[in-house]
This record gives sequence, structure tokens and C-alpha cells, in this order.
Amino acid sequence: MTILTLQTVVGIDIAKAEIVAYRTDRQITDTIKNDRTALKRWLKTLPAQSAIAVEATNIYHLDTVELAHAMGHQVYVVDAYRVSNYRRGIGQRAKNDPCDARLLARYLTNEQDGLRIWSPPPKAYTSLKSLLHRRATLIQNHAGLMLSWANEPLLKKVQAAQQKAFKQADQAIQKLLRKVSKEAGIDDNIDRCKAIEGVGELTATGLATTFMRGDFANGDAFIAFLGMDLTVDDSGKKNGPRYLTKKGDPEVRRLAYNAAMAACRSAKWKPFYEAYLARGFSKTQALVALARKLCRVAFALMKNQSEYRPA
Repeated sequence: MTILTLQTVVGIDIAKAEIVAYRTDRQITDTIKNDRTALKRWLKTLPAQSAIAVEATNIYHLDTVELAHAMGHQVYVVDAYRVSNYRRGIGQRAKNDPCDARLLARYLTNEQDGLRIWSPPPKAYTSLKSLLHRRATLIQNHAGLMLSWANEPLLKKVQAAQQKAFKQADQAIQKLLRKVSKEAGIDDNIDRCKAIEGVGELTATGLATTFMRGDFANGDAFIAFLGMDLTVDDSGKKNGPRYLTKKGDPEVRRLAYNAAMAACRSAKWKPFYEAYLARGFSKTQALVALARKLCRVAFALMKNQSEYRPA
């Protein structure tokens, strides 16, 4: 455990309209408007190289972390699930913005050694992730719409028009994905991943994009970043059930699962899949295991810059 005495520790709770910040050195709480001008003005009042803990939001925390990082502060982005469990663990009963800001500062003070300093992702990484998620939203909404219109004959012509518009939008997004991938220089990694049975272009793009985000030490780190590592809940002689942590990008996990559904029918991976079924795994569990294996193979190919050899 690290006890910070010289470095100023700041916890920031972020909402769309404003942020609430708690400074441990002065033990004061400030409320700042969540726009870049007000944030920059407030960040300049902090001592150099302050340690700042921010709870991850959808997009509302991005201005704060980018500006703070650019000013030389050490920024730690903490996921909401971890903060929620920490709150329960220390027995904190109240939950509001000032309490959450103090909680984040306390968490960073005690747990800094186990946290990684945030660094800005490559621009292409952000663009590719955004396009993949926009396409996922398009697919999900289109599927729901087509299902709801399926039994209405009066909507047959409208349904056909909507289907055509959907295909055009999907093709446009995939074209943009290929363009940004080429500009980012990850085409070779995408081709390496596509050589694996069951892995299509979208899945390969998702895996190659994820590989851009950091210098992963090994396959375990890559799997953990995807949220495909397992939780363990054992005690004494009791072995609890295993579940995916699901800490990473859900869209890449979905694409990997779809790849496993295709790969399980191939001559290469069918024995692997059936071996898990023979051990008593459900079809879903066996597919998840296969998806993890495919991701590990993809990581090894990208890490070693090697070509896929099924044998």
C-alpha cells in the first residue's frame, strides 16, 4: 500500500454538466462546469504532477482526462464497477457527487501501486472503436425493427426499402473501417487474423484495433483487456463457478464469439470444440472457450509478426 504525502491527490466525480473535485491536501470540494475552458482554468490551480482519479463515464470524462494529461498530471481512470465495490467494502453508506469524489481520492491514495496511469490512445484507435460500435448499434436496431415488422403485410414495401438503406449504411461503415485501418497501418495484422478459421474482416479489425491500445506483455494480458479472463471464487475445498469478467469492449467479445460459432464447424477447431462438450461444458461455454483460444492465436500472430500455420 502506498501512502502519498508529497503528491496532491484529487478525486473527480464527473457528470454531463459539471464535475465535483476533492483535494486531499486542502480537504476541500470544488464544483466546476464541465467544459474545456472552465476545466483548463481549474486544472491550472493544481500543483504540478498531481495524481487524479476519475471514474469512467461514457464520454463526459474525456475532456478532463485529456486536459489533465496534457498538463503533466498523473491521471487514473477507474471503472464504475470497481468504485462501487470499494464503496461497499469500506462501508460507506452515502452516495452523492461530493462523497464519490472523496471516495475516488481515498481509493487512489491507498491503491495507486496497483493502478496504471492513463495514456491517450492513438487517434486511429478511437476512430476504429467508434465505427465498430456505431455499426453494432445499426445491426441491433435493424434486427429489432425487422423482427417487429415481419408479420405486417402493409409494411412489406417499406421493409424492403429499409433493408436496402441498411445495407448501404453497413457498407459505408465497413468502407470507412478499411480506410482508417489502412491509414493506421494495421492492414497486415488484420490479414494475419483473417487467416484464422472463422475470423472474418470485422473480427480481425476489432482484434487488430485492440492490439493497438497497449504493449501487452503476453496473451493473458490481452485476454484480460478484452474482458475474457475468468473470475475465481474458491474457498477451502469449495470450487466456485467461473465467469467472464467482461471488463473489456463488449463489441470485440461479441465478434470473437461469432467467430467461434463459425470456427467450431471447421476441421481445425471442431475437435477442440467437441472436446469441451465431452467434458460437460454447455455449447455457450464451449464457444466462449474457443473464442478465447482464437483471440490468443490472433495475439500471438500480431505480437510475433508471424503468419498463421494451422498445422
